[in-house]
Amino acid sequence: MADLICVNSEFTRKTVSETFPCIHAQSIRVLYPTLNTKFFDSDEIIELNEIPNKARHIFVSINRYERKKNIGLALEAFSLLREKIPEDDYQDCFLVIAGGYDTMNDENIAHFVELQKNAIALGLSKEQYIFLKSPTDMEKLELLRRATAVLYTPTNEHFGIVPVEAMYMKCCVIASNSGGPCETIINDETGFLVMENANSFAEKMAILIKDEHKAIAMGNAGRKRVESVFAMDNFVVQLESLIREVVSDVYK
Repeated sequence: MADLICVNSEFTRKTVSETFPCIHAQSIRVLYPTLNTKFFDSDEIIELNEIPNKARHIFVSINRYERKKNIGLALEAFSLLREKIPEDDYQDCFLVIAGGYDTMNDENIAHFVELQKNAIALGLSKEQYIFLKSPTDMEKLELLRRATAVLYTPTNEHFGIVPVEAMYMKCCVIASNSGGPCETIINDETGFLVMENANSFAEKMAILIKDEHKAIAMGNAGRKRVESVFAMDNFVVQLESLIREVVSDVYK
């Protein structure tokens, strides 16, 4: 029997306790993951030639190319956005779908094609979106640096590190109102938690385009939240405290 069981979120704790009733929820401890902030503080600039220079409002989705990640929701939201802002503003918008892609993974291959067909079916201009396969860490960093917002579409994600990375980069996050993001994002302060439908995402995207000061304020608030809750120092203190607790119990 383990002396200590740690999980990455309250949502995961609930899931584990429901899946394994023999484990009491009180005995499961939450230890939030942390970031290597030194990497995210890098001053190195990477050219992203795929994004046109005229793009002023860049929306980014970063997920593996798996159906459970609900990436198609980002495409649908970007399509609906056109109805919510002036046409000139919409023409300055750009959508980046970036994700892990394994040439040996049948689902990755099939879903990538499905998403491409979905974009065409939605009538999206090929000049306003791009699909990136397995971007490097530096490319992802540059995407977060330039993004107006990250569209985080998975449902019931156990934690979800991308929203935390985005907030540290002062990038607003629009996420489905379920799972780990409900714990990492403060709604209407560091991002938006919305219903899992394209219209809800598009409405918040439009708000950030119409009110750039709000987007900046939310980005700054997100950075402060990561520094105060998900910083490495906090992680170390909490982990050390948990270890000391276990050791002290053993020697009682």
